[in-house]
Amino acid sequence: MLSQKLLDEMNKQVKYEFESANYYLAMAAYCKSEDLDGFANFFTVQAEEERFHAMKLFNFINELGGRAMIYGYEDPKNDFSSLEEVFTAALKHEQFVTDRFNHLMDIAINEKNYACVSFFNWFVDEQVEEMAMMSGLVSRIKRIGENSHAVYMLDTELAARTFTPPAGE
Repeated sequence: MLSQKLLDEMNKQVKYEFESANYYLAMAAYCKSEDLDGFANFFTVQAEEERFHAMKLFNFINELGGRAMIYGYEDPKNDFSSLEEVFTAALKHEQFVTDRFNHLMDIAINEKNYACVSFFNWFVDEQVEEMAMMSGLVSRIKRIGENSHAVYMLDTELAARTFTPPAGE
């Protein structure tokens, strides 16, 4: 059973996850316009993950007898001046998402809703990985700067990224 407070916050998170997907697609489009197909792939895969997260929340809300709600969201930022700006914005966004899941976990713990605590634990762990990945990429991009060979190598590396939903999900 979900309290109204927890249900409302979970529905907000569904919105934020879908919004994140659009945010990352806007970043992919920017990278594609700069002929950085590997970076574009990275953000396209990131968008797939965010849609997966949204649907994971959506399904869980429904499993608990709540009603998932879909809300609109702001247009994402579409213009960036550099790869560093794109990835710094992505890192900042992941920090926001991490704060959101910590907030959801706080509510679940306070309400002693252990099913939600268990469920949110997956997202908390996921955010540790997301933050480490984005932080590492920001550091690498700052380090390589405008070195075209290094940008090319990182672009090639990120072109290989794929999304595979976790087993059993």
